[in-house]
Amino acid sequence: LPLLLKATLLCLASGSYRPFYNGFYYNHIMNDNSDSQDKVDDFNGAKLVVETSKDPVYSYSGANVTLPCHYRYEPDMGPKRKIRIKWSKLRDDYTKEQDVMVAIGKTDVAFGDFKGRAHIRQASRHEASLVISDVRLKDDGKYRCEVIDGLEDESDVMELRLQGIVFPYQPPRGQYRLNFHEAERVCQDQGAILANFNQLFQAWSEGLDWCNAGWLADGTVQYPIRLPRKPCGGVHLAPGIRSYGQRHRHLHRFDAFCFSSALRGEVFYLDRLAGMTLEEAKQSCQDAGAEIARVGQLYSAWKFLGLDRCNAGWLADGSVRYPIVTPRANCGPAEPGVRSFGFPSKGRFGVFCYRER
Repeated sequence: LPLLLKATLLCLASGSYRPFYNGFYYNHIMNDNSDSQDKVDDFNGAKLVVETSKDPVYSYSGANVTLPCHYRYEPDMGPKRKIRIKWSKLRDDYTKEQDVMVAIGKTDVAFGDFKGRAHIRQASRHEASLVISDVRLKDDGKYRCEVIDGLEDESDVMELRLQGIVFPYQPPRGQYRLNFHEAERVCQDQGAILANFNQLFQAWSEGLDWCNAGWLADGTVQYPIRLPRKPCGGVHLAPGIRSYGQRHRHLHRFDAFCFSSALRGEVFYLDRLAGMTLEEAKQSCQDAGAEIARVGQLYSAWKFLGLDRCNAGWLADGSVRYPIVTPRANCGPAEPGVRSFGFPSKGRFGVFCYRER
C-alpha cells in the first residue's frame, strides 16, 4: 500500500496524468473525426436518460409509422460527440432480440426485413426515433431504443400495435389438421400471420368466443371462451383464454388463430344471375382489375370498413362466406360476424374481390 500511494503521488506531482472518475476511462474511436488515433475521454458524471412512448403506437399494414425515442443528459451538457443508436425488436419472452437498425451520426444500417424500410429520425436535438415504412403484420411487437455513449448505455422499451382482427381458421380437410408450420402457411395464404397471445386476448376482450383450439405464434395452443360450457373446459371455469401450453410443432395438430390488419384497398362483391363456379369467380375479379379476396381481407373489410353483405361469395381458399355487420332475418345468427358455408365442392355463388387503392 505505501508503494501504491507513493506512485500515485508521483503521478499527481508530475502533472502528466489524465483526470478520471471512479478509475474508468473509455475509448470512442468510432466517434472521433479528428484523426485515426485512439482518443480516450473521461466519464463526465452526467446521467444519460432514454425515453420512449409509454403508450403503444398504433398503425396498420402498409402504413408508415414513427416510434418516438429521445435522450438527454442530467445535467444538460450541451453539444456532445456522436453517439450510437440501436433499435431492436423483442420477443414476447424477452429471450432474443432482432436487430432492426444501428446509427452513428448520420450513418445508419438496417437489418433483415427492415432493410429499405427503416431509418432513424433525428429532426431535433437528442432525438433517436425510428421510422418504419410499409408496415408489415410481423412488425407488431415491442421495440427497444438503446443509446450508447462510451461506457454509458441506456435504453427504453415501447410497443407497436397493429390495428387488426383475429380469426380462427381450419383448412378444407377439417378440424385439427394443421401442425405449427402448416398453420403458419395457411395464415400467410389468407393475407394474415399467426396471432400472438396479446392479439388473441384483445380479440377475446372484444367478444371472440371459439371452442376449437388453435396455434399461436409462440408455439402454444389456446382458445378464447366468453361463455363457459361443458365441451369447452367445463361450466365451472371462468371465462378466459384456455391453454394447452407448448405443443410439438411437427407432431401435434390443431386449427390456427390468424391475425390480419386493416386494409389499404377495398373488398367488393360481384355476382351473376346464375352465380359462378370458383374458377369463374376468380376470372370475374381479374376482369374487374382485382383479385379474389382472401379470408383475412374479408374479415378486415368487415371489421374496419363496415362491409355488410347478406350474399354468399367465393374466397381464394375455396370457401364461401359473407360478412354481417347488422344482423337481420335470413342472414344468420343474431350477432355480427363473418358467416361461413364451408368449402362446397359444388354450387354457384357470387365472389368477394380485393383491389388495391
